[in-house]
Amino acid sequence: MNAYIMTREQIRFYEQTLRLEERCEATIQKYVAAVTAFFAFLPEDKTVSAETALAWKADISGKFSAGTVNVMLAAVNRFFACVSWDIRVKQLKVQRRVFRDRERELTKTDYMRLLNEAWKQGNLRLYYLMQTLGDTGIRVSELPFITVEAVKNGKAVVDCKGKRREILIPKKLRERLLAYCAGANIASGCVFVTRNGKPLNRSNIWKELQRLCAEAGVDRRKVFPHNFRRLFAVSFYRAEKDIAKLADLLGHASINTTRIYIMENGEEHERQMEKLGLVV
Repeated sequence: MNAYIMTREQIRFYEQTLRLEERCEATIQKYVAAVTAFFAFLPEDKTVSAETALAWKADISGKFSAGTVNVMLAAVNRFFACVSWDIRVKQLKVQRRVFRDRERELTKTDYMRLLNEAWKQGNLRLYYLMQTLGDTGIRVSELPFITVEAVKNGKAVVDCKGKRREILIPKKLRERLLAYCAGANIASGCVFVTRNGKPLNRSNIWKELQRLCAEAGVDRRKVFPHNFRRLFAVSFYRAEKDIAKLADLLGHASINTTRIYIMENGEEHERQMEKLGLVV
C-alpha cells in the first residue's frame, strides 16, 4: 500500500499549478478549498493513502450533494496527479436529471422585479449589469470584456483559457449601456467597475444581488450571476427552438451542455401530459 505525507507547501504548489494551467478563478478557489478540506480531514501525521482518501469520500458523501462531492473528488484527484501520487478515487455515479429545481429557477417575472427594484433604488450599475447578463447570456467572468469600446463596436471579443469567442451586444442594449457610461463618466475600458475603477468580480456582484432580493420580493436562492445566463438560454430557446445556435451564443463546445441550461422544472411537461386525456 502506497502512503504519502501531505503538506501545506504542496497545496500552495497545487494552487500555483492551477493558475499556470489558466483555470478560471472560481475553479481554482473550489479546488483549493476541497484539497484544504481533505488536508484537515487527515490524521495528525497527515498520512495519505487510498484508504484515507476513500474514508474522506465516505465522509463528504454524507454531508454534500452528489454534484458537490464529485467536484471535490475531481479536485483531490487533480492534486494527487499534480504531486505524482499513485492514488485515484472514483466519483459518484449520478443519474442525469430531467427537471430543474423550481425553487432555484429565475423566471422572467423575478428578473423584472429585480430590475424594477434596482431602478427604484437608483442602482444603475446593477440595473444595467443584470440586463447585460440577461440579454447576452455571458458568463460573469466575461463581464470585464464588456468595455466601452466593445459596446460601440457591437461585440466583445473574449479570450479565456486559450479560446477566443465573440459576444454580440444587441442594439437596444448598446444604446442603454452607452447612455449609462456617459452618465457615469466612463469614457473607456470596462463598463462595470468599482469606485476605484477595478472590474466588478463575482463576489461583488453576488453580494449586491443578494441585498436586492428582499426588497424585490424574490427568493435569494434564485438570484446568483449564473442564473441570468440560464434565463437567457431558456428565453432564447423558447423563442427560436434552435439549440445549435444557442450553443454557439453560449460558447458551448457540446450541445449536451446546452441541454442542461434549457432544462425545465417539469410543469410544462405535466401540462402536456394532462392533455393526453388518458385518465377518465
